[in-house]
Amino acid sequence: MSGHFPDYARRPVRHVVGLMSGTSADGVDAAVCAISGSGKSTQVRLLHFTCQPYDAEVRAEVLAVSQPPAGTVDRLCRLHYVLGEVFAQAALAALRGAGLSPADAHLIASHGQTVHHLPAADPLGRWLARSTLQLGEPAVIAQRTGVLTVANFRAADIAAGGQGAPLVPYADWVLLGDPQHDRAVQNIGGIANVTFLPAGGSLAEVVAFDTGPGNMLLDGAVRHFSGGARSYDTGGALAATGTPHPELLAWLMAHPFLAQPPPRSPGREAFGSEYLAAILAQAAARRLSEPDLLATLTAFTAASIADAYRRWLPRLPAEVFLGGGGTHNATLRRMLAAALPGVALRTHADFGIPDDAKEAIAFALLGNEALLGVPANVPGATGARPAILGQICFP
Repeated sequence: MSGHFPDYARRPVRHVVGLMSGTSADGVDAAVCAISGSGKSTQVRLLHFTCQPYDAEVRAEVLAVSQPPAGTVDRLCRLHYVLGEVFAQAALAALRGAGLSPADAHLIASHGQTVHHLPAADPLGRWLARSTLQLGEPAVIAQRTGVLTVANFRAADIAAGGQGAPLVPYADWVLLGDPQHDRAVQNIGGIANVTFLPAGGSLAEVVAFDTGPGNMLLDGAVRHFSGGARSYDTGGALAATGTPHPELLAWLMAHPFLAQPPPRSPGREAFGSEYLAAILAQAAARRLSEPDLLATLTAFTAASIADAYRRWLPRLPAEVFLGGGGTHNATLRRMLAAALPGVALRTHADFGIPDDAKEAIAFALLGNEALLGVPANVPGATGARPAILGQICFP
């Protein structure tokens, strides 16, 4: 496929904008990267990173249509194109921040905004299919920016028999693998996911999967108690004043997803508003205060991560690199350290990668591989056959 883009392939350095919005739906992360090479020899230099928050109305619509029955076809159709505009503006803002014009950019790689993810094969008549839906029309991004755009990365992995997620493990392997030490890379966004990188391991040896809830339940509980005035527990400060409730924590840890072997990749369908409503009912029956419930939910995230390591990783890693919004939650980090004694907890920033920028950088890297014709999914993460990821829109 690289023959289709010979000018791109011949460039010693390519300017690629990676765009990402996670299940928390806070806004668009945009990373402008200078990329050279391919595969394990890829070199990535971050030129600029920015997060463009969603307007309140847009975020509310994303959260609304992510749950049936609100996700009607007319609302999804409209939002798909609105988010294309939003993602395009984020890319242009990031390029300005890097001191580059759109003419200096060689590629935009957009993950889009996931609104529904159904990785389990689901029957419809005689057909049995996995499915996923990311919004943010890439044709709009390409037209507004004038830059070649690659998007819809999950689709090829699903078509190749996989779950469509997680896709960031390829970037973890390229950027963070170590020849001497086993490492785990733990992202804590709305959903939490881990990549296990065996010392000196090949891509075929990488194991990755979603561990369970990250910040999604915590953020939902904060919005509930504050009537929407607050969207998250800053630094875990409220949770730090509470006490985890053992019985409720045990009930949470009995969630069937946690016993499901990898490959696995939940979405809001598993840990969204319906599940949060059940948790709030359990908390009300036990007369838990907001701090105690937040402490319990924080403990749930930490315990589910540690439980997943012990159940499904080949062995405990020597060190764990934390990324995503949960990295800023001091209470969560303290609870995770207690749940994984003897494992060194570090952050992406310790490795020179801004904690909030890693996933946007990852999609810049995946877009680079798409134009070079390199399969960039990880069979040990999704269960798919190797596949070239992404669909291309011309400006």
